[in-house]
Formats: sequence, C-alpha cells, structure tokens
Amino acid sequence: MTNPSFEFTRAITRRPAASIADGLRAEDIGAPDLDQMLADHAHYVATLKKTGAEVIELPPLEAYPDAQFVEDTALCLPQGAILMRPGAPSRMGEVAEMEPTLRDVYDDVRKINGPGHIEGGDILVTGREVLVGRSDRTDAAGVAELTAITSEWGHALREVFTPPGVLHFKTDCSLLDGDTILSTKRLDASGCFKGYNVLHVADGEEAAANSIRFNQLVLCPAGFPRTADMLAKAGYEVVEINNSECAKLDGGMSCLSLRF
Repeated sequence: MTNPSFEFTRAITRRPAASIADGLRAEDIGAPDLDQMLADHAHYVATLKKTGAEVIELPPLEAYPDAQFVEDTALCLPQGAILMRPGAPSRMGEVAEMEPTLRDVYDDVRKINGPGHIEGGDILVTGREVLVGRSDRTDAAGVAELTAITSEWGHALREVFTPPGVLHFKTDCSLLDGDTILSTKRLDASGCFKGYNVLHVADGEEAAANSIRFNQLVLCPAGFPRTADMLAKAGYEVVEINNSECAKLDGGMSCLSLRF
C-alpha cells in the first residue's frame, strides 16, 4: 500500500439502529427515516466493497443512537488504532463497543484516557501529517494525549481550529489524495491548508465537503451537483450516495466508516 491515507483494504461500519430518532443534532430538521437510512447505508457499504475492500459490518446498538457514526470512536493508522474519548457524554459507551473489533484486527490498540476529549471526526490524516481540529467535541488535553501516541509512531501532528458553529473539522473538509484537500471556503480561509492543493466546494454546497476518498472512488453526499461535477472534471471517479437522513443527525460520508 503506497498511500495509506486513502488506499485501504478494510473498513468497519455499523448498521443504524431503530433508536436513531434519539440521536444528537445541533438543529432539529426532522426525524430521520430508518428505512431510508438503512437503504443509504447499504449503498455506502456496497460502494466500499466495490473497490475490493473487506467491510466488517457490525450490528446495530439500540442503546447508542449515534453508533452508526463509527469514525468518532477511533483513529486507525498503519501502526495501530487509537480509541478516542468522545466529547459527547452519550457517546462514551460506543468506544468500549468498538474496542473488541479493533483488537481483532490490530496488534497495537491504544486509548485516550482523559481527562481530555477527542473525536475521530476532528482528525484528517493526509499524506504528510495528522491534522486535528479543536472543536466543541475535541479539546487541547485530548489533542495533547493523541500527539504523544502519534509521535511515538512517527507521525507529525498539527493542531488547527474548526470554524465556530461547525461540529467537526471534517464537516468542512476531506482528503482527495495525498496532497489535495476538498474544503469549504470558510475553513480554507483559516490558512490551515497552506502548502496543499485545495479544491473548494461550490457556494451553497458546503455539506459536500464531508466526502471520502476510498481507493479509486470519491464518495460524495448526493444533491450537490456543482461540486460533484467539479470533482469529476478534476479527474476523480465520483459516487454520489444519499445522505438526507444522516444529515439530520449531523453525519456524513466520513462518519460512517473506519478505514484502514
């Protein structure tokens, strides 16, 4: 594997539970429809498998209505996995549920023990560094504890800042290849991507920034045609996946899988 930041052989996903209506959200824009979310989730998993990757599909967790957003529970790197410490109290238990699966696939599994907090949605791994965005869910102490582990594994980590009112750093950005970032204009304006090739999502299509590069494909939320067209013209193979129901819970493409 030559590009571990976007070339993967495996992924972990979790089916949404019937309790999704109780999931966290910054703004109530309607209750998510379980049947639609399950159909979209199946399309997402099938798309990952289409690249030749193995997908570990975990069962629903009724006690944790946000548990389908597995990315927040861990950071997966070539050297090992690091269990996060979510900033949302209702999500703390999801980490223990994920731990056995990660121990099955990794020899080295570490933990963020606290008192700080950090969530995977605030971490963008590029071809040259690990970018961690401070947010309402990720604090300085959490970043410091993660830095100690990643530095031991030879990764440079840089702390940046998530725009006010944006849930996670990756709500506003994603990796397209080792040196190319898809970003909202508001996040790029902070200067955090200096030295990278940055492509901006179209105005009014900010939600498209949470996409993922998975092997040869870029998975984008459906409904943002100008951004999808821009990516296709830039040479990326785009697959659009409906995200209407996950969006009601502030979730997107990256949230739905751990990739390694």
